[in-house]
Amino acid sequence: MPPKQKPMTNDEKTNITPLPQKEEISTVSVVTLGCKVNQCDEASMIVELKRAGFRPLPFPSHADTYIINTCTVTAFADFQSRQLVRRALRINPQARVIVTGCLAQTQPGMPAAIEGVTVVAGNDHKHQIADLLSRPADDFPLVLAGDIFRQKNFPPLPVAGLTGRTRAFFKIQDGCDAFCTYCIVPYARGRSRSLPVAGVHDGVHRFAGEAFREIVLTGIHLGSYGQDLEPPTDLAGLVEGLLPQYRDVRFRLSSIEPLEITDDLLALFGRHENLCPHLHIPLQSGDDTILEKMKRGYDRAFFRSLTGRVVQSVPDIAIGADVMVGFPGEGEKEFTKTLSLLEELPLAYLHVFPYSERPGTAAMEMPGHVPDKIKKDRAKILRTLGAKKREAFSRKFLGRTVPVLVEGSPDKNTGLSKGFSHNYLPVLIGGGKACRANTLVHVKIGDYRRGRLTGEVVYG
Repeated sequence: MPPKQKPMTNDEKTNITPLPQKEEISTVSVVTLGCKVNQCDEASMIVELKRAGFRPLPFPSHADTYIINTCTVTAFADFQSRQLVRRALRINPQARVIVTGCLAQTQPGMPAAIEGVTVVAGNDHKHQIADLLSRPADDFPLVLAGDIFRQKNFPPLPVAGLTGRTRAFFKIQDGCDAFCTYCIVPYARGRSRSLPVAGVHDGVHRFAGEAFREIVLTGIHLGSYGQDLEPPTDLAGLVEGLLPQYRDVRFRLSSIEPLEITDDLLALFGRHENLCPHLHIPLQSGDDTILEKMKRGYDRAFFRSLTGRVVQSVPDIAIGADVMVGFPGEGEKEFTKTLSLLEELPLAYLHVFPYSERPGTAAMEMPGHVPDKIKKDRAKILRTLGAKKREAFSRKFLGRTVPVLVEGSPDKNTGLSKGFSHNYLPVLIGGGKACRANTLVHVKIGDYRRGRLTGEVVYG
């Protein structure tokens, strides 16, 4: 069941500023926290706002309306969300402020209690925001955050690319059925829902027509794609149908759970050069006891075997991993097991997160919570290991030629063109000649400096 939501008091309701009629609104500024899925939602909202006649402005601009698209995956994300609401109100105290996203879904009373907030719209009402701005002032104040588990269909938002990006992030799945004991996401996003196959093909066709050279397929639980569709399908089948149709576009997959990396999926990397050799596979812990408490469904031996199979199947692949430190019950022994496993795994980089208590999750009630100081120290150890892993993987490509997608703006420190290789290595492009943004060039790697490879273009 979703976490209980505190009902709004009369005092909280009076703190909500009435929204003027649409004709008084001309500009809107949207700011987003959190994952790429949330950023995709922002891009789609902006499309709908433009269609409704509003003029989007970058945040922080002086605007008539602000939309704060929140995250709640950690306590710090909650804090950042509240800070952004207050910042918007400082910029323009007379502005309308709409709070949406995951915090608005799981704890609507929290943003609603901030004086000056006009509307709180959970993820189940995010697609209605453009329409909300057209409603009469008498309809407000509004707090819209229902039972997200009643949402059965893929969110009805238009497909849109992220502003200023050379890579298109395409949300094809939302929600999660895993219910890991530390995770609030199912309560914020609901059950797993997939964009129908025809909708995926339409979206890819649009992005390709807009000259994007890379499309990142993303979702909250991407590996579960298609299980809810009729007839059911899977991620491998979907991607197999896309790759040969768009040979000039390279495709990248966002995070995929370990149990969902199938032989069929791995086989695609060998058959199609335009599938980027890069997988991000969440580990979370290298200790079997902690993994069981997390309800992850695998053990350290499985993860070790999986990564070995991946690197054997896909040469030069970059494997990244999420790791959590300080989960309840993680003592020195359990942390040491995680550290030792990470040291031996063939990983290219790590994303390290301290455990954050989330009301409504099973882990919140578990004994053995780890002090913040210990979590911070353990995270530092793993991040140091991650930097070593990144450098070791990067140095394998010294003297080799790699395909690089050039980004829109040059590197701030050096002025050189920059981009990412097919296997997600950041590359600076030297030689004194700027490269055109959104082009794929082949770069011969000559050096590794400050966390990035450098090289010169061999051919475009």
